[in-house]
Amino acid sequence: MTGHPLPAEHATHERPSASGDVPDEVVLLGEDGRPVGAADRIRVHTSDTPLHLAFSFHAVHGDRTLLTRRDVGKVTWPGVWSNTACGHPRPGEAVEDAVRRRVAEELGAAVGELRLVLPQFRYRAVDASGVVENEICPVFVGTLEGDPDPDPTEVMDHAWVDRAAVLDAARHAPMLLSPWSVLQFTGFGGD
Repeated sequence: MTGHPLPAEHATHERPSASGDVPDEVVLLGEDGRPVGAADRIRVHTSDTPLHLAFSFHAVHGDRTLLTRRDVGKVTWPGVWSNTACGHPRPGEAVEDAVRRRVAEELGAAVGELRLVLPQFRYRAVDASGVVENEICPVFVGTLEGDPDPDPTEVMDHAWVDRAAVLDAARHAPMLLSPWSVLQFTGFGGD
């Protein structure tokens, strides 16, 4: 599949470069959901991943949502179709700012409207390799400004798909999607 771009209402945005000055850390959480520390993002994702803060973003345009296929070099769920973008707020970074940062980094596009739909979404999933995702992961829905221009080290493919078809796949063929996106689509219907 190849992506179907949005109407060009806005200019595309340049992908920001990653700064070596900012540590790539995640916010560790206690069982009550409160921050208890920070850890290196790569080192925290193991077979015993501690609970940490993340987010998911679903871009929508009319009745379609943007699915992305995770690059095969990803540590967890490589090559699997998923929601538009996921990531982790850094210590001291507002979740909404993290969504905008990661979407720009992964998709080379800016987030327009942004709405929180599942503030307390929490899940734990184990990849075939044994790596665990263990996250409190607020879920956002919003729009993109400009056409996606994905970073190929993050996203190997993308497609605008009818939300009803994605919800049907999540319900009847969940192995086609990342486990968190299955739970998110069935939890809020992709609206």
